Amino acid sequence: MSPPKKIRIGDLLVQNNVISEPQLMEALAKQKQTGQKLGRTLVALGFVTEQRFLDFLSQQLNIPKVDLTHYEFDAQEVMRLSESHARRFRAIVLKEHADHFLIGMADPMDLHAFDELQRLLSKPIRQAVVPESQLLGTLDLMYRRTEEIASLAGQLEEEISDDAFDIAQLSAQDDSEVPVVRLLQTIFEDAVQVRASDIHIEPDEHVLRIRQRVDGVLQENVVKERRVASALVLRLKLLAQLNISEKRLPQDGRFNITVSGRSLDVRISTMPIQHGESVVMRLLDQSAGAIGLDKAGLPEALLSRFRKLIHQPNGLILVTGPTGSGKTTTLYGALMELNEASKKIITVEDPVEYRLERVNQVGINPKIGLDFATVLRATLRQDPDILLVGEIRDAETAAIAMRAAMTGHLVLSTLHTNDAISSAMRLVDIGVEGFMAASALRGVLAQRLVRKNCVHCSQPYTPSAREQAWLEERLGAELAGASFAAGSGCTYCNNTGYSGRIGIFELLELDDAMADALRSSNTLAFTQAARSAPGYTTLAESALAFAGQGVTTLEEVFRVTEQMDEVAQELAHAFQPPDKPQFGGLSLEPLDGEG
Repeated sequence: MSPPKKIRIGDLLVQNNVISEPQLMEALAKQKQTGQKLGRTLVALGFVTEQRFLDFLSQQLNIPKVDLTHYEFDAQEVMRLSESHARRFRAIVLKEHADHFLIGMADPMDLHAFDELQRLLSKPIRQAVVPESQLLGTLDLMYRRTEEIASLAGQLEEEISDDAFDIAQLSAQDDSEVPVVRLLQTIFEDAVQVRASDIHIEPDEHVLRIRQRVDGVLQENVVKERRVASALVLRLKLLAQLNISEKRLPQDGRFNITVSGRSLDVRISTMPIQHGESVVMRLLDQSAGAIGLDKAGLPEALLSRFRKLIHQPNGLILVTGPTGSGKTTTLYGALMELNEASKKIITVEDPVEYRLERVNQVGINPKIGLDFATVLRATLRQDPDILLVGEIRDAETAAIAMRAAMTGHLVLSTLHTNDAISSAMRLVDIGVEGFMAASALRGVLAQRLVRKNCVHCSQPYTPSAREQAWLEERLGAELAGASFAAGSGCTYCNNTGYSGRIGIFELLELDDAMADALRSSNTLAFTQAARSAPGYTTLAESALAFAGQGVTTLEEVFRVTEQMDEVAQELAHAFQPPDKPQFGGLSLEPLDGEG
């Protein structure tokens, strides 16, 4: 096919009154400084929207404009162009025809890219213009590392079979050509690309399963070379400085690795299983760092109330929820807000997750007797104003935290319970005296994470008659303004219908009635007082509010709040959003088991 005509796009934009002459001059001057394409510069300066610019290019070049959000890709056709060339030339193979390829390009006027693509592909090419922002996201999703992982696993299997496997190579930190090192690097790159929070390496009888937790749900990649598992585990143990000869007992450690320009802090846990050792790695992006409290996702009204709690001079404030529910994010956001030169802040964590300036952070180490209780006693002699206790696990830790809260310190901590109400009573269950809990506890914030509907494929969803009846009972008049939605699945959400997560919260501020019930360990009276407190909203109600705004699905609401409402189990099978049959097949498991 003939190459694109060489035209002066800036002059054409001015002639067609898309931009003005002064705007063009300013954009050209800016372009000389940045070296970016003119179109990207115009969009960055706000002189023209990306869609308007692409519509103009499509009209002038007489080529189609393609919206990639709902485009149905053929993975084999996309792979006709290597990832490196696709990213270099900002292009993607949209369709292979008998006599040509249809190529989507962010800059169809790039003559050099056109010539190179023509040379690389076996057929003539025709162009389509695509939004660059959509293109980059699509490349991340289409060029997964699945095939590369399988290929590297095969190479490593051959090396093990040939008895050429050298343990000494595994300890060479900078030897990037060793197959096991390349395989691990690729696994981490794939995890970063899909925003995974955890990586699970699980040897089975005949295969190796590599699973990634994305938006709270595991996605699986099966590798047939099961024997490479031992090499992977050995390399990971060396990185985390664990005992490589110990395969019968669980071990925990951590290490830091740079992946795609990001500094990842990796928390690793190994456990002996039937066919080897299972490894779970939690990924913490140190490059991103901790986020402020205003970005933690708390609704404005609840955020204002929580801020009042953390700015009190003393008392205990708990943040509760299952593993992976965002408790650490909320607590670090609170610390960032409280962190100032006039206050001494000490944290006791297992382990330290994010580094904060001016904050004294202590990581516990039970192997040498440095447990929560021991460190807490020492911190009280360090003259702190604010203490963060990573987790209250036992009566001794709870008692020390309570005494600190009652003697002029502000104590922040976490507890693993289902909701805010059960958290207060949980303190009594683990051995804290009721009068001490009532005197020290100021408030409890319970939270969960629910998956958000994919913005690219979300569509209106009408609840069934059974769902409608339950919703009317729960929401009443509020249901009139509800606008339910569900994602149908697309390229951008890996056909799940979900992309990203949002927090749901339940804040309980102790008043006199609740304190009296806590002193006498009266669970029923405490529950009644909590539920009648002004402004108290349950986690289920918070989640339903998001569902009514179309932010998440009813199915997701019941998945997260199942343990809090028996009706969820009764209705679980009824949730069948349109054009997404796999919805009903999802198990409604609580988040407590998430890694």
